[in-house]
Amino acid sequence: MTDQPAGALDILLWAAIPYASIACFVVGHVWRYRYDKFGWTTRSSQLYENRLLRLGSPLFHYGILLVILGHVGGLLIPKSWTEAVGIGQHAYHLVAVGLGAIAGAATLIGAAILIYRRRTVGPVFSATTRNDKIMYVLLLGTILLGLGTTVLGNLTDHPHDYRDTVSPWFRSIFALRPEPELMAVAPLGFQLHALAAWALFAFWPFSRLVHVFSMPLGYLTRPYIVYRSRDPRLGSRAPRRGWEQVR
Repeated sequence: MTDQPAGALDILLWAAIPYASIACFVVGHVWRYRYDKFGWTTRSSQLYENRLLRLGSPLFHYGILLVILGHVGGLLIPKSWTEAVGIGQHAYHLVAVGLGAIAGAATLIGAAILIYRRRTVGPVFSATTRNDKIMYVLLLGTILLGLGTTVLGNLTDHPHDYRDTVSPWFRSIFALRPEPELMAVAPLGFQLHALAAWALFAFWPFSRLVHVFSMPLGYLTRPYIVYRSRDPRLGSRAPRRGWEQVR
């Protein structure tokens, strides 16, 4: 915590920009769903190349899923809660850094394979739009800034406890009581990582990342598909002779 009041720039960076990004994220998805349902897709390129995709896609998607879960736990769960159940700062730090490094490495390796595939496979490269390139820059930039900040802090033996600054600031945004002064005292690496993330969220609805919200839950409840044979002997009634009447 800090008693230093937030300046105008801090309010802009750590209050106005987050709310603008959240508004763009929500309104953008509603607009995209209403007016671009046919564009709500990953634009899969599996038909063009499958070998590299089978290697890079699982690494990236499982890695990014672990990264997201780690952020949810680190940002939304207060420090006092983990200490209350007997998880000390040292133990939490070891687990967070260990799993975070593995998840981040898997995500980066998977992303590198997918980008290499997109750049070297002709049909896939031809199907890559400017929108895709912007999305890759924002996504990889956010991941690299987060992973680099964590790794650098541990290599210098001066890791920043983000649960004293970044986490309460993030929760204050969603509690509608923003505390920009908390983020203002965080290290530059965390600040850049946060700004890159807000930029990514603002761009999210207008990219192929919307496929994250396209889980086919309807498959769990839809009835079985009924197949009918073309063999007339297996039909429920004998076919009529001659031409059928067209109505």
